[in-house]
Amino acid sequence: MRRIVLSMMMGALLAGVSFADDTIKDRKENQQDRIANGVKNGSLTAGETAHLEKKESNLNKEIRTDRKANGGNLTNKEKAQVNRQQNHLSKQIYTDKHNGKVQK
Repeated sequence: MRRIVLSMMMGALLAGVSFADDTIKDRKENQQDRIANGVKNGSLTAGETAHLEKKESNLNKEIRTDRKANGGNLTNKEKAQVNRQQNHLSKQIYTDKHNGKVQK
């Protein structure tokens, strides 16, 4: 009985790690789609796009570095930090897409 409970707890723990990693990945893909959409419809200028892509690239490098330092996983503190950074980037994408500047 004890083994079953431990197995269930480990499974839930691993599922939580997988869920968090999927959430980060899904947000990253969604934000890339939003940037691409802004380029396509002209609501992002070349400079805004380059700036957003640079921020996205830096965040991706940070995630890779943190994972490498922790055996392939992010700590809860790192996950919270990534979430805050993704929130900030999301707001920046919105601001840049709606600031009235258009690509020529």
